[in-house]
Amino acid sequence: MNIVVCVKYVPDAQADRTFDDSDNTVDREGVDGLLSELDEYAVEEALKIKEAGEAEVTVLTMGPTGAAEAVKKSLQMGADKGVHICDDALAGSDAGATSLVLAEAVKKLGQVDLVLTGMASTDGTMSVVAAMLAERLGLPQVTFASELTLEGDGLTIRRDGDVATEIIASSLPAVVSVTDQINEPRYPSFKGIMAAKKKPVETWSLSDLGVDPSQVGLENAWTKVLSTAKRPPRQQGLIVSDDGNGGAVLAQFLAMQKFV
Repeated sequence: MNIVVCVKYVPDAQADRTFDDSDNTVDREGVDGLLSELDEYAVEEALKIKEAGEAEVTVLTMGPTGAAEAVKKSLQMGADKGVHICDDALAGSDAGATSLVLAEAVKKLGQVDLVLTGMASTDGTMSVVAAMLAERLGLPQVTFASELTLEGDGLTIRRDGDVATEIIASSLPAVVSVTDQINEPRYPSFKGIMAAKKKPVETWSLSDLGVDPSQVGLENAWTKVLSTAKRPPRQQGLIVSDDGNGGAVLAQFLAMQKFV
C-alpha cells in the first residue's frame, strides 16, 4: 500500500505571531516554525498502518526552504521518504492553490492508495484543503476521522460530532483527514533520528509539476487580508476584597456580564 501524508510547516503557536506589514500575510521569517501539531496525528496513523502490514509512507509538504523541517520530523517519526515542493511563486498561496499543487504532486507520485491529512493546519484552521484535494484527485473524501480501519479494498472511519457519532465507509483510494482523537503521536527515537538522515527527500518546483505560476501565489489568491491590527493588551480583572459583602459584589458582577 502506498500512503501519502500531506503535512505543513507552520509558525510555532506558542510564539508571538505577527503579520508582514508589506502584504498582510503571516510573518514566517521572524518566528520559529515546526511541523503542524495536527498533522502529527496523520503521520502517526500512516505509521500504524505501515506497522500492521506492508506499506510505504511518503510525506508531502509545500512551503519555503524551512518547510523541509516538517518533512525531516516526519521521517524521524518513521516515514519512508519525503517530497518538498519549494518555489518562490508559491508565497501567499491560498487553500485553492495549495490543493492544486498538492494534487499534482500526488499524481506525480504515481499509484497512491491512501492520502492522509490532519483535520486543519494550526495557522489557517480552515479544514478545507482535504476536501479540495479529494475533488481535484477525483477521490472520495472521508473527513474528521476519530478512528480509521482498513478493510480489504475499502475503509471505515468513526466521526465523533457534537450530537452524534457516524460510521462512514469508503472505497480505496481515498483522501482521509484525521482528528486529534485518533491516536497519540510518537516522539522520534534516537534510532529514528539517525535513520532519517539516509532517507530520500526530493525537492520539486512548479515546473516539475506542470503548474503555471499564474495559478498560485498571493496575487492569484481568491481572498486577501486588507488590514490587520494588534490585539489590545489584556486589562486587569476586577479584584474583590471580601469584607463581608464579597458574595454580593461577585453576584452583581456576574449579572452585569449577563452570566446569570
